[in-house]
Amino acid sequence: MVALTSEGGGLVREDTTSLKAKLRRAERVNRMRSLSLVAPLLIFVLAVFVLPIGLMMFRAIENTEVRDALPKTIAALQDWDGTATPDEPVFAAFAADLVQTQKDRTTAGVGKRINYEVPGARSRFLKAGRLIDAGGGGPWKEKFLAADPEWGSVPFWAIMKRAGRTYTPYYLLNSLDLRQDATGAIVRNFPDQSIFLDILFRTIWISFLVTAATLILGYPVAHLLAILPPKHANLLMILVLLPFTTSILVRTTAWIVLLQSSGVINDVLLALHITTERVQLIFNRFGTVLAMTQIQLPFTILPIYSVMKSIPAAHVRAARSLGAGPLRAFVSVYMPQTLPGVGAGCLLTFILSLGYYITPALVGGPQDQMISYFVALYTNREMNWGQASALGAILLLITLGLYALFNRFVGIDKVKLG
Repeated sequence: MVALTSEGGGLVREDTTSLKAKLRRAERVNRMRSLSLVAPLLIFVLAVFVLPIGLMMFRAIENTEVRDALPKTIAALQDWDGTATPDEPVFAAFAADLVQTQKDRTTAGVGKRINYEVPGARSRFLKAGRLIDAGGGGPWKEKFLAADPEWGSVPFWAIMKRAGRTYTPYYLLNSLDLRQDATGAIVRNFPDQSIFLDILFRTIWISFLVTAATLILGYPVAHLLAILPPKHANLLMILVLLPFTTSILVRTTAWIVLLQSSGVINDVLLALHITTERVQLIFNRFGTVLAMTQIQLPFTILPIYSVMKSIPAAHVRAARSLGAGPLRAFVSVYMPQTLPGVGAGCLLTFILSLGYYITPALVGGPQDQMISYFVALYTNREMNWGQASALGAILLLITLGLYALFNRFVGIDKVKLG
């Protein structure tokens, strides 16, 4: 393909195909340069953010303990119809697997995994391991049933068969106080094991209280920052940002000093005769919300202030000139324009509050612990990585849902953080 161009008063033929090829090559080089510049950041994000979250989501459904430790048993159970106690071949395969788990010292680990769904299974497995160590041969079904009649339970073997699958919904279902019965149907969990929905609602409620408190306290401060002269606004901004100079642990410890029964606040209340005895301000819901509010306040103020700063003062003046009073002009004209900042600040505070651990653990009581406490419990003490990952996945899904709602009704593109 050729094109005619004017040059020196005449027409010159030019090959447009070669020009397009050169243009595409130049664009490709520019893209490669741009990619090389962002590659370190991209690799960093993938390594410390995307990959750990992906592994967490995978661990929430991973289920390899029983499959790896009892391969013969799981293979023998594939032909079991689930209507009656398994026959001798299944028990023989189970005995063969227990011989190996005793050598590998993994019997307790397998029993612990089944114990999540069948209380008392761990001790049953340990007892079966001792039976194997005692020696002797079959018939194994009679031996196991004689040692513990629970080995004849059909629901138990149904759970054993289901636990042998590579992936399981158990942890996610348990995080929502649900379970699978012997037939595989999803039903409500046993009342004495249904704790996670209460914890989830408690976490959401505390996060909501903290968000509401920071909004009530932070909105006037953000407005004051936006209308003050720069000299005074800068000083107030330093005070808002001052808490960032200390860690959350230090600030939480300071609240313990202030809120304890013999602390400063109780001394002031008694000195002013507001109370006649010392008030319990710590290790309860009040102390938890108060400490979290103080920590989260800057995260609510800054997005609101950024939006308020961009609102022209002429808008309110125009409303006043048209007959609106100060309050009506503020509510009808000014406040609606601050909604993107309010939404961003509240969303940020709510999401951060969902994952709080240190503050509720130090200043809250037993009924104030949030999901993050139980994530740490299952990770560090119970060593139940599947349940910890499932609880983390629930929090992640809540966060993504909130983000989607915010983007749907407010629009993330309307948020200004600076």
